[in-house]
Amino acid sequence: MRKQAIQVLLIEDNEVDVEALRRAFDANGLDNTIVVAHDGRAGIEALQTGRVRRPYIILLDLNLPRMNGLEFLEELRCSPEFRDSVVFVLTTSKRDEDKIAAYQKYVAGYMVKSEVGTAFAKLVDLLSSYWRVVRLPSADS
Repeated sequence: MRKQAIQVLLIEDNEVDVEALRRAFDANGLDNTIVVAHDGRAGIEALQTGRVRRPYIILLDLNLPRMNGLEFLEELRCSPEFRDSVVFVLTTSKRDEDKIAAYQKYVAGYMVKSEVGTAFAKLVDLLSSYWRVVRLPSADS
């Protein structure tokens, strides 16, 4: 079976977390292209302009400037072109209200940064396993 080249749209405004995630991917031999957007509006623009192309997954922080993560999900799910996007929330928020709101917008998973392990190790393991098994729609689909 041929491996899918899955892009990652990382919507995160914390540069330390961005670099930690890049290092975690490198350390685990994952060569996925990571496109960074620093707020939800920039994430929408990355999708609309084709900067991020299928197949992709989205890692989304909730606490963002300009357009927060929940606002991003609202716009994403209203878009016929992008409503089927696979989104994992990666945030500091442990609030039940945020978890419920995110799952109501059909996220694939909700992860708290402090619980994903040293240097995002559990997250990288999860994603590595996920895209080895799950087939995402390609640009040709």
